[in-house]
Amino acid sequence: MNEFFQQLISGTAVGCVYALVALGFVLIYKATDVVNFAHGEVMMIGAFLGLTFIDTLHFPYWLGVIAAVACMTVFGALLNRFLLRPLAGQGILSVIVVTLGLSILLRAFASVMWGPETFPLETPFSRKVVRIADLVLSQEHVAIIVLTVLLVAALYAFFRYSRLGIAMQATSENQLAAYYVGIPVNRVHSMIWALGAAIAGIAGIMLAPISFVQVNMGYVGLKAFPAAVLGGFGSIPGAIVGGIIIGVVESMAVLYLPEGFNNVAAYLLLLIVLMVRPQGLFGVQTKRRV
Repeated sequence: MNEFFQQLISGTAVGCVYALVALGFVLIYKATDVVNFAHGEVMMIGAFLGLTFIDTLHFPYWLGVIAAVACMTVFGALLNRFLLRPLAGQGILSVIVVTLGLSILLRAFASVMWGPETFPLETPFSRKVVRIADLVLSQEHVAIIVLTVLLVAALYAFFRYSRLGIAMQATSENQLAAYYVGIPVNRVHSMIWALGAAIAGIAGIMLAPISFVQVNMGYVGLKAFPAAVLGGFGSIPGAIVGGIIIGVVESMAVLYLPEGFNNVAAYLLLLIVLMVRPQGLFGVQTKRRV
């Protein structure tokens, strides 16, 4: 039973990272109708920036995290301004090709800048445990879960009560109507890309102590994208719930299923859910009159 709860906490922690990356997918898609297939690599760049500030430049841990997230915010806005905005009206295929090309470019850039090695990232929670009765839990896993809850609460308050958050929601619902009521749509798009990149940077730094910092950690996006689809692509609560479900399923597959099944368990679950509910767990089924 202890092993079950330890795997549950571990899976939930990894699922929280999937959830944050999936949240970035959903935020960008809802506002701009763009699926950013390079979002996993954006997360990887955030992890490397955190490593640079904390380990190379010897910033205090939390100051290094803030510096890395600030850089990622600027990076996300620049991506939208100089890469995606010129593609407006060019069709979905062009955007897909560009974002896939961006993912390759970012991996190559990281390999040149930081090398192909795997780097550990020390945190204030490294090699520490939390004891609850007979359970021994990693502080890093507990910290990831707590930080994710705080971040999601902050995002909820931002979208619910701030003028900028309400403007972002209006833009994601109807860009033309938002433009007509005076919302600067292009500026809001840049801010949403900036927010998505910042969240991805946080996810990368949170994942770093678990999987280490390396060029291929961006492949987490291959798990986060199904998490967004599982929850209902376009649903923010669905992205969070979908990420946690996939993380827990993978963790339990390690414990109860034959070796190797954890690598495909998330996709099998996704296929089963979509056969029953094609719009995802929290998605809304839309009907069109032909």
